[in-house]
Amino acid sequence: MDFDKHLKDLRKKINQTDEQILNLISARARFAKEIGMFKKKYKIEPYSANREKIIHQRLEKLNHGPLSNENVRIIFGEIISACLSLEKSLKIAYLGSEATFSHQAALQQFGHSPRFIPLPTIEGVFREVEKKQCDYGVVPIENSTEGSIFRTLDMFIVTPLKICAEISLEVSLYLLSSRNRIEDIKTIYSHPQALAQCSRWLAHHLPDIPVKEASSTAQAAKKAKEDSSVGAVAGKLAAKIYDLKILKNKIEDYPKNFTRFWVISHQSPEKSGQDKTSIMFCIKHKAGSLHKIIYPFAHYGISMTKIESRPLKDSPWEYFFFVDLEGHVTDPKLKKALNEIEKMVNFLKVLGSYPRSR
Repeated sequence: MDFDKHLKDLRKKINQTDEQILNLISARARFAKEIGMFKKKYKIEPYSANREKIIHQRLEKLNHGPLSNENVRIIFGEIISACLSLEKSLKIAYLGSEATFSHQAALQQFGHSPRFIPLPTIEGVFREVEKKQCDYGVVPIENSTEGSIFRTLDMFIVTPLKICAEISLEVSLYLLSSRNRIEDIKTIYSHPQALAQCSRWLAHHLPDIPVKEASSTAQAAKKAKEDSSVGAVAGKLAAKIYDLKILKNKIEDYPKNFTRFWVISHQSPEKSGQDKTSIMFCIKHKAGSLHKIIYPFAHYGISMTKIESRPLKDSPWEYFFFVDLEGHVTDPKLKKALNEIEKMVNFLKVLGSYPRSR
């Protein structure tokens, strides 16, 4: 009896707390609508990646448990997403189809409130955002084990779009099937990147089963749904959406397997305090050129976190270099370094300054 009474009292307190939370969320939503009207009047974009970053940073400092910072981020991410939808119904383009890792990354960044538009190519995502058919696009840029996505880099040579946020998504791969036994699988399908990320596991555990490429992990999951002899390598979201069974968990060869995505738009956000800047520049194939150009970064104490070269297709032996730097383009030292570099290169373009992903 004491147990029943104690449980009843606790549930009553939870109900009262839920009412308080709902009232506070409603109050937040009303403030968001006011801000939305203000932004519309002054033609300010409703979504602000740096503002969202600042909110999460503040909440992490205030959080003393028992919920983890990750749980708090997820909960408030959905609250922010729902409130933002009162300002404007956003359309988000992403590469692939429903349940791909690009889709997961888009959900992680924007929550479930926007309308998500799946597109079959990276070019298609850029095109829809450039034409303003979609407000933002989500495209992969780099995997921690397989390297850069060159098609995304190449698109920045021909587009005016900016990077306004980055997303770091932990990629866990699962062996999925409509059947309960691995022995029933006769063929395995997945996207080439996903197959590369678990190639050793497949070779060791399923050496006699043919592996075939699919256009996406979601397409592989769809094949597994339609054909009980097919196994798919895909994410957990694909198992849920296509009602598949998980036969093996986390089959990626390297446990810390992350894919980085860029959010593209026509805007570049203001400083959040924890930012990156991405640039591209073109130099002639000449001894010592690159060393001279990157020297200002060292001189001004700016950390260069990535550098990648791509050939300039219509000019043999000339290259575009893509560089990620710590800091925001408005930081005085970074601004000085870029001013010096601009005098030494054929071409310099700031692709965007944006909040660093976690």
